[in-house]
Amino acid sequence: MLAPSRSQPLQNLFQKLYNVTMLYDLIIIGGGPAGAAAAVYAARKRLKTLFITAEWGGQSVVSEQIYNWIGTVSLSGNELAENFKKHVLANAGESLTVKEGERVKAIEKKGSGFLVQTESGEGFETKTILVASGSGRRKLVAKGADRLEHKGLTYCASCDGPLFADMDVAVVGGGNAGFETSAQLLAYCKSVTLLLRGENFRADEITVEKVLKNPKMKVIKNAEILEVQGEKFVEGLIYKDKITGEQKELKVSGIFMEIGQIPNTDFVKELIPLDEIGRIKIDPKNQKTAIPGIWAAGDCTDVLYHQNNIAAGDAVRALEDIYLAIHTK
Repeated sequence: MLAPSRSQPLQNLFQKLYNVTMLYDLIIIGGGPAGAAAAVYAARKRLKTLFITAEWGGQSVVSEQIYNWIGTVSLSGNELAENFKKHVLANAGESLTVKEGERVKAIEKKGSGFLVQTESGEGFETKTILVASGSGRRKLVAKGADRLEHKGLTYCASCDGPLFADMDVAVVGGGNAGFETSAQLLAYCKSVTLLLRGENFRADEITVEKVLKNPKMKVIKNAEILEVQGEKFVEGLIYKDKITGEQKELKVSGIFMEIGQIPNTDFVKELIPLDEIGRIKIDPKNQKTAIPGIWAAGDCTDVLYHQNNIAAGDAVRALEDIYLAIHTK
């Protein structure tokens, strides 16, 4: 009988030949900032870990430039994703196994642990799970929106806002995210126009009152955006007044979308309690979900703010708690 080897290829061969089921300490799902941070910490703590990701980088992979990743003055989304990959793979080996290009299909309870099933049909057993699957931005459905996405039509004021200093910009969305984005942009933009489809704001009254006091702030209600204008970069938009039916033009250099996110949580919806928009409910002290043995971090959770740095920090918090749960509780 072959002796188990420390090299991953021989270890995999051993498992296939003798139908040995590997029981991992931890499976991490997701290759964004949360998943990558968790993988590095798990490897350093010598937790027997399987890291599964369909792609690297999370939502920021499409950003032209990122200016708020702490420790790096500026880098592109692709560079950030590549750095995540390099850092994780540098720690792969004896305790960390990486599966790239793979999506998780479902998670189910199995004994005192869990069975994680992938879309390719493989199944992996584990004691604990960290879900760091992120989310996707809800997209604007309008003529020209796809063509000018990330060419003035953007989704992150923290990342891209400074590029529009002294320019006229629009924000789409009347919830707290729309008003918080407007507040950020007012610090350096010439003017900010908030457009919403209905008559009433969904943001809290205090936030609305404070933002609307700024003389550079404008609001257009009952607006249905029909077209994003521009050749190589956003130059404006056309919207329809839903009350009068009249079409109007708004000249802006940037459009910031805040119409919601779609959490990547379908594969856990039968197991883990979610909030009304599909985000995983967690205890912010330790990132635990309502299911013992499962933690979650990043944009797939119901935390108040979603940023790369926050996601990475939340994952580290989760990893510290997971380690203690495995070794001391």
